[in-house]
Amino acid sequence: MKEFLRTVKYTLFAASAGLIQIGSFALLNELWHLDYWVSYLIALVLSVVWNFTLNRRYTFKSAANIPKAMLLVFAYYLVFTPASTYLEHFLTTKGLNEYLVTAINMLINLVTEFLFQRFVVFRKTIDTNELAKNDVCGQTDIVI
Repeated sequence: MKEFLRTVKYTLFAASAGLIQIGSFALLNELWHLDYWVSYLIALVLSVVWNFTLNRRYTFKSAANIPKAMLLVFAYYLVFTPASTYLEHFLTTKGLNEYLVTAINMLINLVTEFLFQRFVVFRKTIDTNELAKNDVCGQTDIVI
């Protein structure tokens, strides 16, 4: 049950990161008319920082070394970013809608990043921060 709730929490935080990504992408692409790939890259970075911060603290409740954890996430994005940027470029030049392609990439990112964070980044440090230590009843409430 605990892992199910962790997955739900991750998905909700990822959805909020997705809103940040779509919103910032729309502003950069539609309002400021930046190149498509520049808009995508900036929006991706904003959502990654948001997602990492919330999930480290509340989903995985990790007291892991933040620079090390961020370096591992950076390594994930060294692979994901060029692959997703290429996929975005390839599919949009074939006529697919930019927002549909972005949504596809966001779904791929949701699944692969959760697995990477759960089993690589935080695997040995899950439930080690102060929130986890104070969670004597197994509550899943978020306290900000």
